Amino acid sequence: MSTHKDIKTLRRELAAALRLAAAQELNEGICNHFSVVVPGPDERYLINPYGIHWGEMRPDDILLIDGEGQIHEGWGEVEATARNIHIAGHRANPRHQAILHVHMPYATALTMVEGGKLEMAHQTACRFLGRTAYQGFGGVALNAEEGERIAQAQKDNPHADIIFLEHHGVTIGGPTVGIAFDDLYYLERACKQQVLAQSTGLPLKIIPAEQARQTAREWMQVLEYQATKHFEALMRLNGL
Repeated sequence: MSTHKDIKTLRRELAAALRLAAAQELNEGICNHFSVVVPGPDERYLINPYGIHWGEMRPDDILLIDGEGQIHEGWGEVEATARNIHIAGHRANPRHQAILHVHMPYATALTMVEGGKLEMAHQTACRFLGRTAYQGFGGVALNAEEGERIAQAQKDNPHADIIFLEHHGVTIGGPTVGIAFDDLYYLERACKQQVLAQSTGLPLKIIPAEQARQTAREWMQVLEYQATKHFEALMRLNGL
């Protein structure tokens, strides 16, 4: 877990997650943001600076900020939406040591259609059964109030690790950078599978409820181990 890792390791993991996300085209320009809690008595977070493309992110580029969004280590700018979404999000659910906010294409597509939500139509989707929440649109989070409103979805749904933000994107929380990134990867896969299936014009074939619950339980039995191994493999594969 991230509480057992030093700040150097956390910087490396966060930079790696950003570069891996860019390699899979899950970023949007120089926008969107990842953060992780730095263990210790003070409220401190690592977060990516605005203006550096995810594909070029290095551990030394990552900023260390406090609970007011003030920079304590590193050079650059903390984007207002990053400050508002991440600080409020971490405070809302301490279980989420890492928070990833993205506008990745297929997950975001589900926020753009009437009644859009992740359906239990494939075994990958079952990974997220009972772990998702949905919230209406409130703008681009340039003010602290919108950050708090997004965080409220986490307070209202303490088991939700995935928040779908209508007309906006998704926020993913996890106990480590690796686990959160693995959820990011598989969430986009599940959403892509659903969008492709729906594009046929045929109705989705939903997995029966008990089978979906059983599949979700099976996912939870292996998720931490599988996610950690997957993230480590991706880092090795990309020399990170």
